[in-house]
Amino acid sequence: MILKLRGIMLNKVWEIQGSFGLENLKQSTRELSESLAPKEVLVRLTATSLNYRDYLMVIGTYNPRQKLPLIPCSDGAGVVEAVGSEVTLWKKGDRVLPIFAQKWMDGAPNMDNLRSTLGGPNDGCLAQYGKFSESGLVATPSHLTDAEAATLGCAGLTAYNAVVSFGGIEPGADVLCLGTGGVSLFALQFAKMMGARVIITSSSDEKLARAKTLGADETINYSTKTNWERDVRKATKMAGADLIIEVGGAGTMPKSMMSVKPYGTIALIGVLAGGESSLSLYPILMQGVKVQGVIVGSRADFERMNRAIEYNKIKPVVDKVYGWNEVPEALQYLQTGKHFGKVVVSWE
Repeated sequence: MILKLRGIMLNKVWEIQGSFGLENLKQSTRELSESLAPKEVLVRLTATSLNYRDYLMVIGTYNPRQKLPLIPCSDGAGVVEAVGSEVTLWKKGDRVLPIFAQKWMDGAPNMDNLRSTLGGPNDGCLAQYGKFSESGLVATPSHLTDAEAATLGCAGLTAYNAVVSFGGIEPGADVLCLGTGGVSLFALQFAKMMGARVIITSSSDEKLARAKTLGADETINYSTKTNWERDVRKATKMAGADLIIEVGGAGTMPKSMMSVKPYGTIALIGVLAGGESSLSLYPILMQGVKVQGVIVGSRADFERMNRAIEYNKIKPVVDKVYGWNEVPEALQYLQTGKHFGKVVVSWE
């Protein structure tokens, strides 16, 4: 039950206090005015999913200049608690998801859009209540729980745009997904939705077997097959992959460039294996390869993705769900890389 005192709500939050580091991520209480601007919506948040960006934000690597205190976590799900006098899109009781970049409605973003992101520089969703513009929310797919739906805003939308918007995937195309984290598994699901063949890599045979049950056509254990780019070539009859979901960054990019077909696309999404290196540009030039950075997506993208998810009854892959008091443990688990799919924190 939320506490109220003279029009002020006492909102329970997790926040990074004083300086960066998991030891400085602490529970706190913030005052939140009950009054709403005309276009504002009060949302009772129920769940968040963890992205590697959130972990890097907490430890200070993502943006060492980030102002503190900060409520972390870019993803969220919840229920509308109250609406401002001019809100027309939502009513009390609606299930909603905040969008990552609150000002990015459609098309290509500008710098102002990219500065409106949740979980840094603006407060995120690791709170029991949050206020959002009515245009900063989308409807939750009806067949998903809040814990499942909380995975969609960043990992889901990034994968959707990589596969559908930028990848230009057609039936029969070959898609290579690196690893079995949240983005890669969403990409697997969206690629299968588009009729593509999917090759996926992991250092774990157990994870690869699980990926098979999701529809992966070919699996490669990169710890035993260190020259995995050769296996990708073999799996594609030496043609190369049409699209590569590149989450490793500098550490895996050279092999990705040897795995992609001429005029194929490398969707650069993460830097789990490093963000800087000496990299030869000749393979990109000589084969006409497109390297596309993917920055999540707009509100319109989110709505398009949710329609596809609802129509195809896609269910996000949730590895583990933690409780409100277990946030540091959840982030530590995410950092180990042992997860298969998404790590979620749910408090209802």
